[in-house]
Amino acid sequence: MGRGRAKAKQTRVARELKYSSPNTDLSALQRELAGSPSTYTAPSAAKDDEDEDDEYADRWADDDSDDDWAASR
Repeated sequence: MGRGRAKAKQTRVARELKYSSPNTDLSALQRELAGSPSTYTAPSAAKDDEDEDDEYADRWADDDSDDDWAASR
């Protein structure tokens, strides 16, 4: 149907979200925030990519003479 029904539904849902007060389980929140000892292990450091970057820089370094077209105006 038309835009009116969709807008009315969006308005109703927005009001419910704005004015509703959901029951918050504060003890569960406290347990979550206190947490247990973390079992998270950080991922190993990534391989250094600078060597690969240098390879590309060397490959294209001698091509810089073509970039002077703007200075020759």
